Amino acid sequence: MTTTLTTDEIERYARHIVLPEVGGAGQQRLKQARVLVIGAGGLGAPVLEYLAAAGVGTLGIVDDDTVSLSNLQRQVIHGTDTIGMLKTDSARAAIARINPNTAVETHTFRLSADNAPALVARYDITVDGSDNFETRYTVADACASAHKPLVHAAVGRFDGSVTVLKPFEDGKDGKPNPGYRDLFPEAPPPGLVPSCAEAGVLGALTGVVGTLQAMEAIKLITGIGEPLIGRLLLYDALAARFETIRYARR
Repeated sequence: MTTTLTTDEIERYARHIVLPEVGGAGQQRLKQARVLVIGAGGLGAPVLEYLAAAGVGTLGIVDDDTVSLSNLQRQVIHGTDTIGMLKTDSARAAIARINPNTAVETHTFRLSADNAPALVARYDITVDGSDNFETRYTVADACASAHKPLVHAAVGRFDGSVTVLKPFEDGKDGKPNPGYRDLFPEAPPPGLVPSCAEAGVLGALTGVVGTLQAMEAIKLITGIGEPLIGRLLLYDALAARFETIRYARR
């Protein structure tokens, strides 16, 4: 894919290009980027929408589920008319409406320790919107091994968290960056943390947290700002409060 911006793309991304921190060079990096998104659900929906709108050249989507009526309260990339469709197909159609310049690669299977390493190696960045600890550990281990940045997030009822993982690099202090297992050494026992189906989740919460993930991915691609490396951003929706916790390599 050529990184040269067409006349239509220059107009489409004009509000990016006018930003000195992004400019034409940053927009070209977005066009060249390949981002893998795990899950086309509550978190994946805003991630996919905003990365497509931002001009990311290629989006990979991993999801083996179909759209159901109960998804639509939060998974805004899908609609009533796509109920019963594969989420990957529904999301691809939505992205085509948002930005036909973005190529979509669908992976309609469940991620596992066997297929994750080869898949994440094909992309520049992975954004994890999965809803279970097994997948989160699998994705984090694969990204660490492949030396690929990971934007991780999780939500529950009225709160969420976001962080960026690059454990294969050293921080500004010369010490190795922490990984996912430094933050969460082991998964909680099965059944301890209820699923969204069991506990519920406020739909707009996933929009806030997923959009934060998209912002972190854009920062990584364009090289602007300070990504959430070694920092866990916590959002309490009911209190309208953000807090940041620093964590380090164990």
